[in-house]
Amino acid sequence: MTKTNAGNFFEDFRLGQVINHATPRTVTSGDVAMYTALYGSRFAVNSSAEFAKSLGLAAENMGHIAPVDDLLAFHVVFGKTVPDISLNAVANLGYAVGRFGEMVYPGDTITTTSTVIGLKENSNKQTGVVYVRSVGTNQLHEMVVEYVRWVMVRKRDQNAPVAEEKVPDLAESVAAADLVIPEGLKLSAYDTTLAGSPHLWDDYAVGEKIDHVDGMTIEEAEHMMATRLWQNTAKVHFNQYTEGQGRFGRRLIYGGHIISLARALSFNGLGNAFKIVAINGGRHTNPTFAGDTIHAWTEVLEKIEVPGRKDVGALRLRLVATKNCPCAGFPFKAENGKDFDPAVVLDFDYTVLMPRKK
Repeated sequence: MTKTNAGNFFEDFRLGQVINHATPRTVTSGDVAMYTALYGSRFAVNSSAEFAKSLGLAAENMGHIAPVDDLLAFHVVFGKTVPDISLNAVANLGYAVGRFGEMVYPGDTITTTSTVIGLKENSNKQTGVVYVRSVGTNQLHEMVVEYVRWVMVRKRDQNAPVAEEKVPDLAESVAAADLVIPEGLKLSAYDTTLAGSPHLWDDYAVGEKIDHVDGMTIEEAEHMMATRLWQNTAKVHFNQYTEGQGRFGRRLIYGGHIISLARALSFNGLGNAFKIVAINGGRHTNPTFAGDTIHAWTEVLEKIEVPGRKDVGALRLRLVATKNCPCAGFPFKAENGKDFDPAVVLDFDYTVLMPRKK
């Protein structure tokens, strides 16, 4: 009997199947340093314990330490799922209805569980799409991140019978009433000078587009380090021996790496978007490789009033990342108006919190 794990193939999944993923992960200050080194994120609430304390967000029982970047928590949760969900994936197709719950601090231990909520075999009979809802919880069993993603997974046997099929009906976005506002959040002492931007919720308009100007080149060592940091075991990201014989002849960049790069770049124009509260949807639209330079732009899709709060509002944003293409012209769709521009690598719909004017 083999003792190694070849991963699940499409025919191994069943609707309603619950998968408790291995290897709980304790987040440390080392993870925070590595996240900063990889992406250069400058949001003050994650960079300064004193800034976080002024907003009521520092963990008092841990000596007033700042919360980790929301996407750091997302990567930890996501990485746990790979050996069971996407080890035999052809592509990660999208995300939807994601929420961020309790904030994560160094010292917290994260565990992930996934439930299969949809299955659909492709017409070629060689692959199928698996929909899962993954939930990351801390050591107190509190939700820190939950989201739905769907993945195209290879079949082990083209002739294998298909389990019951279902494509889940997913909401277009997370409703305002379902957004989790951090407990104890207070914005009376919010310092826009320290945060790095004078622009607050009131200064943004629906339909406004922001070119984040800067670009960041992906180095081979960086994306390899990121993949290992998140314990992401997908072969397409780290095994040049196998990928050298594949479609592209080289390793693909982990899609979450692009999300974090684009989010870090968005600081220039959205410096007061201090907290991600939802992932409404997202797609990796074209592959990226080491040596590509990532740029980003944002469109404001919606301004959301936070129930019961006048000091904070939410912005629903479309974050678009490109490779080797500056974003002054806001590249998005190809000339046919249907397909994505070949330079576009990420279309990410998410919701952030931002202080309002007093």
